[in-house]
Parts: sequence; structure tokens; C-alpha cells
Amino acid sequence: MSWSAENNLTWGDFKAEAKPNADEAALTASGITFGFSVRKSSEGNYVSFDSKVEAHFYPEKSWYVKERASSYILAHEQLHFDLTELYVRKLRHGISKLKISPAIKENLRALHAAANKELAEMQQQYDLETDHSRRIGKQAYWSAFVEKELYKLRGFASK
Repeated sequence: MSWSAENNLTWGDFKAEAKPNADEAALTASGITFGFSVRKSSEGNYVSFDSKVEAHFYPEKSWYVKERASSYILAHEQLHFDLTELYVRKLRHGISKLKISPAIKENLRALHAAANKELAEMQQQYDLETDHSRRIGKQAYWSAFVEKELYKLRGFASK
């Protein structure tokens, strides 16, 4: 399922079997899907490239404990998906700065790897600081922070 500003997650999107003994009430599995192609001239020089970057939610890997589900917990999980979109936008922004060169493939792969690493660190920091949504003040801080960061990169938003 692709990220969209118009369509937030619902509990119906979480299709994996719940982990009833887990400390968390839910788990959102999301990630960056990335691909690219390059064109060479008849002389073998790189002349152009295209890329595709998307934020995806994986329903079959995402779960929640029904007894602990609430709109507040769902908003926490949505923010995990929004963080994925944020790093998709950062990756698109980085790609937009690239110039065609003999190292274009390596440059694209390096940007993708860096975005994935930073996203994983940010997801972990988010859960750590909010204690998986239990710290209400920190949750509010993160919601405002992510909204502001998404706005800054609105020119690179998923359609």
C-alpha cells in the first residue's frame, strides 16, 4: 500500500497475526521502495537516468492487539508510516541534486542506503522517545515535528 496524504491507515490495514505478549500494542511495517534505470549513448557514456521512490506499508507484516487498539495508538502507527514518507522525500530531494556521471549507479545506491539507515534510526528514536506512544507530550512533539518536516519537503511528496 503506497503512502498518500489523503488516506491514513485504518486498523483494517493491519493483517498480520497480533503478538498478544508483545510490549507494543501494534507494529507498522513500512519501507522505501526504490528503483532506477540509466541510459547510455552509443559510445557507452551515461546520458540520463530515471528513478522511482515510494513509501509502502506492508499489511501482511503489520499487526495490532485488538484489546489495546485506539485512535491514539493508530495515530502513533500512522506517524511511523509518515516517517517513511519523510525519508522518501529526502531521498527524492537527494536524487534531484545528482548529475549524470560514470558513478551515477553508485551514487543512487549510496543515497538509497543512507536513506534506509537514517529511516531505521529515526523509527527507533521515535519509539524510544515516545515509549511506543506512552509519553503523550513526546508523542505530540513528534507529530508536530514530522508534520513540519513533511511540509518542508512538500515539493517531493508522493502523489
